Amino acid sequence: MSKAKTKAKRARPALPQVERLVAACEAAGVDGVPRAALVQAVRRVLDACRRGWLAGGAAASTIPSESELAELALARARAWMADAEPRVLNATGVPLHTNLGRAPLAESAARAVTRAARGYLALEYDLERGERSQRGTGAEDRLRALTGCEAALVVDNYAAAVLLVLSALASGRRVIVSRGELIEIGGSYRLPEVFEKSGAQLVEIGTTNRTHLRDYERALRKKKGEEPVGLVLRVHPSNYRMLGFTARPELAELVALCRRHRVPLVEDLGSGALVDLSPWGLAGEPTISSILKAGADLVTASGDKLLGGPQCGILAGSAKLIAACRKDPLARAVRVDKLTLSALSATLSLYFDPERARAEIPTLRMLTLSADELRQRAEILAARLARVPGLVVEVKQGASEAGGGTLPALDLPTWMVALRAEGLSAAEFEERLRHGRPPLIARVKGGRVLLDPRTLIDEPMDEIARVIETAAAREGAATAWGGER
Repeated sequence: MSKAKTKAKRARPALPQVERLVAACEAAGVDGVPRAALVQAVRRVLDACRRGWLAGGAAASTIPSESELAELALARARAWMADAEPRVLNATGVPLHTNLGRAPLAESAARAVTRAARGYLALEYDLERGERSQRGTGAEDRLRALTGCEAALVVDNYAAAVLLVLSALASGRRVIVSRGELIEIGGSYRLPEVFEKSGAQLVEIGTTNRTHLRDYERALRKKKGEEPVGLVLRVHPSNYRMLGFTARPELAELVALCRRHRVPLVEDLGSGALVDLSPWGLAGEPTISSILKAGADLVTASGDKLLGGPQCGILAGSAKLIAACRKDPLARAVRVDKLTLSALSATLSLYFDPERARAEIPTLRMLTLSADELRQRAEILAARLARVPGLVVEVKQGASEAGGGTLPALDLPTWMVALRAEGLSAAEFEERLRHGRPPLIARVKGGRVLLDPRTLIDEPMDEIARVIETAAAREGAATAWGGER
């Protein structure tokens, strides 16, 4: 060992023993936190200190005191015993915020999940015949009625829906996709990599910005030694837009071409809208039923985007193709659970009355709020916050976005409450809000913290004000040595 390493080892700061720190926590009051959780939390905090020291990130003098370490350990243990994922106040104005869980459920869907979680249900049991049945029949029957499809299948998530289609219908075969549609979305989902996993052979046609019908025609002509074409995949640009010198065949043209060649056309729709949102200025997102009526054989979509339901993947279309997907071994690996099916069924039931759906499904309600409604909500919130000492409040116009990879490049006009806390930078104020109880997630721009009432419509005004008042007044929270809170 080098002299430098020997010297560093000797200089290692002393930390309290685990039992000593556990005793300090218990002396402070553990509020029913089990001892096992407390011991593990103490070990985590001490390990963070050691890692910080080994990395040279802090001097011994910056190590928190024993009481501060106990406070940090107790906070961690309490967090373990609290809700699995903390509830947050979404003040970003982004209804489908992926990092905050995307679509909040309608009340009826939340009740359905609670019922399913607390008891038994006929998940795979036919009450009429008294024998085992197929999972998901309730949700799938509703999808058939709402979209006009021959058959439907619900799987665990949207990426799973695409993977299942490629595996079941095109494994070992060629799949034709325009180069401009080889998408990447959040979470490192890249379509070419999904092809690799599915066993389908990706055939890229056209160019990044222009793909013509003749490109599809050329690829559909089987050459000697080539595998047959399993399907043509058309990807809707739900999370991006291409502008300028671009070209893409109309859906009707592609439908006619695929039918001549007797090859299935699958539309990767993405956002899964069930109602036309264009009357509220939300153009550019076709519905599942409109794509099927135009002639696509199969549509894949997400349940937790514009549909406003739980995270799941939806396949709708030809009964023959759905049956093939259902028989694929991968279908078992991506099957959906009872809680998701219950939430989806309850959400779909609302769509039989479109006005009720818009009123009760939070995503639709937030997306279709008018500028006047948002201004009124912003002014009410601002008047409440104006009474908070040391807070400068202003109502200003702005724009938000739908989020979740939907309605790209479409600004949603809104009114926001801009805040500045005396003695704090915008970043410091935002951090305090983020560490509130409950945490409040906001935007920062132009030296102000911005609250968009679009995503606060169901939150108690008094609770929002209390979190903001506390953040504007209290001292900063202690942070664990080594960077862990």
